[in-house]
Amino acid sequence: MSNNDIFRSLRYTFDINDFLMIEIFGMAGLEVDRPTVSNWLKKEDDDDFKPLYDKDLAAFLNGFIILKRGKKEGNDPVNEKSLSNNQVLRKLKIALSLIDEDMLNMLKSVNFRLSKHELSAFFRNPTQSQYRDCKDQVLRNFLKGLQVTYRPS
Repeated sequence: MSNNDIFRSLRYTFDINDFLMIEIFGMAGLEVDRPTVSNWLKKEDDDDFKPLYDKDLAAFLNGFIILKRGKKEGNDPVNEKSLSNNQVLRKLKIALSLIDEDMLNMLKSVNFRLSKHELSAFFRNPTQSQYRDCKDQVLRNFLKGLQVTYRPS
């Protein structure tokens, strides 16, 4: 799943306008302008399409956490240079203050079955034997579940 797909999905689900998107990036210390955001939201076949790199999506997700949960005392969040599906899932879980049951219910709402043990494996340390990579299919269905939950119409 591309970073641009994740970005477009979150924008639609939470009905975020361009100006708020720019503000969210700013909360994480990344200054962007409206044409850049607009180009990230375009489809791949558009001439003005620009790929959204991991470091930029990390900045957006960190800013989204700040928007939803408030700024944490101490150091500003560090925007990761590379981002896995596991990290995207974790950041969304943190931003929306979700517990495992919430996430499982969102997945169930789009007819995607996952056990609590399978879900917890995505949040483990990658060095642990129980750790599992979050595949695109899981992340895609979770984003659909977010849409069903936060934008049901």
